[in-house]
Amino acid sequence: MLLVDKPRGPTSHDVVARVRRALQTREVGHGGTLDPMATGLLVVLVGTATRLEPYVSVGDKSYEATVRLGVGTDTLDADGEIVARASLPTDVDARLFDALTAERRRTAQVPPAVSAIHVDGARAHERVRRGESFTLAAREIAVRALAHSGVTPGDGWLDVRLTVTASKGYYVRALARDLGESLGLPAHLVSLRRTGSGAFTVGEAVALDGEIAARIVPVRAAVTRLMPTHSLTEEGATRARQGKPLSAEHFTTAPASGPAGWTLGDEVVAIGARDGDVFHVTRGFPWMSSRSNTNQ
Repeated sequence: MLLVDKPRGPTSHDVVARVRRALQTREVGHGGTLDPMATGLLVVLVGTATRLEPYVSVGDKSYEATVRLGVGTDTLDADGEIVARASLPTDVDARLFDALTAERRRTAQVPPAVSAIHVDGARAHERVRRGESFTLAAREIAVRALAHSGVTPGDGWLDVRLTVTASKGYYVRALARDLGESLGLPAHLVSLRRTGSGAFTVGEAVALDGEIAARIVPVRAAVTRLMPTHSLTEEGATRARQGKPLSAEHFTTAPASGPAGWTLGDEVVAIGARDGDVFHVTRGFPWMSSRSNTNQ
């Protein structure tokens, strides 16, 4: 696993391609897309760590964002074309407070039309660019925290600085849209920086042009950050590698409910879950020596 501080400009796919070239491997993915205009933490998965994608992507994400009120774009962000302007109301501060209060209670969000969501076999943004009309369904989300950290007035607009932590599937571009609609104003996202993804923070990340190979997080360490880990006996490890069900006697301490990493020394053997008194492998890892395991 590799934690990258993505600069503005490249797509998440571009980052993956550069890591593939740097490490000379095709087995690279990521744990949560960032738009080209966004900067900050991108969790890149390398080698056997690609098997951790479902556990990385499901984590909450944290951001620093700036929303511009009074100016709207066709993509809801600064990369789009300006399509609307409107004068700010005199009571914008009070109404903004109410809009943020309502946003903290949000449990469902309609994604932006310009997004990578599939609609009838095509990406939503592709259909938008073809001029097609469609409606995206609201998705269940949760806003964990939303704070207002200041404003900067401009020539007919107001920049609002925010920090937000939300569940998987939450779009900060949609936050900009919805705040604007609450105020009766066009709005868009001026800047976005991801500061956290699940258990990982941007302070741990390496620059995209930095020493990538030297900053890889071993699989064992990554699993420990993502979920509880439990040690297997030798017999338990053999059964787990074969995908067979296990019982409590196959662990030094039996796991509770929920996903857990099953380990033998430095090796991550599997991720599994408990079902009553039986433990099932949900994701296996190919066997490798402890040394090679720590280098993935």
